[in-house]
Amino acid sequence: MTAVLATERRRRILEQVRAHGDVSLRELAQSVLASEVTVRRDLRALEEQGLLDRRRGGAVTLPAADQATGGERPEQAAEKSAIARLAATLVAEGDVVALGAGTTTQHLAAALVGVRALTVVTNSLLVGEALSQSTDATVLITGGALRGSTYGLVGRGAEETFADLRVRRAFLSGDGVSSTWGLSTTSSDQAGVDRMITESAQELVVLADHTKLGHESAFQTVPPDRITHLVTDELADPALLAAFVAAGLQVHVAPLEGDALARSEGPR
Repeated sequence: MTAVLATERRRRILEQVRAHGDVSLRELAQSVLASEVTVRRDLRALEEQGLLDRRRGGAVTLPAADQATGGERPEQAAEKSAIARLAATLVAEGDVVALGAGTTTQHLAAALVGVRALTVVTNSLLVGEALSQSTDATVLITGGALRGSTYGLVGRGAEETFADLRVRRAFLSGDGVSSTWGLSTTSSDQAGVDRMITESAQELVVLADHTKLGHESAFQTVPPDRITHLVTDELADPALLAAFVAAGLQVHVAPLEGDALARSEGPR
């Protein structure tokens, strides 16, 4: 047997942790044919994405409630809520918009519940659930295969929906966004759907909290010149924001409320 690529290796690691609940570092290394140093790095990346919890000598699965929200810490939720409130101002009454999968777009969906005559096309079950609270929105959910870690639908069924669609704005999040690589993700399936979402839109809005800025994941979703707006939070590094502006993006910085700002600046 041969070693596997990082994305496939991490998928296998996550599957094992979720299947067994608690797996040692040695067991994971043996199962994916990698060194413990490599697997430790993979576990750190998966924990940063909110997909598992690291423990000394291994990893454990998240509680079911945390898995459904991407494992958000309270301060992450506050940042994403602030981003969502600001992003919602880019949506007008009667708009037709597309929302990709992710916890940040889930927060945006909740912020759009009061928008009149809104039509939303999405590949996210969480977005659909949030907008089910609206009495004045039309929500179209694509087909496709369920990607459990994000509750997003991927594959041909999802991509074909967006191939025949035109919307004013699309809203996407991802695992990283930089001024040179653009928006990126650790999942090739998710990247494929997000590219089709982008093609359907006149303008692309990327939602990314400050922890994702400057990071580049394996699969590029869209290059920076295809991104019109970047919405982030006020803890973002000013130098990174300046680089995005220099690359031609319209940058919107969401303020955090007092308690949330204090939590975010404190120890993590």
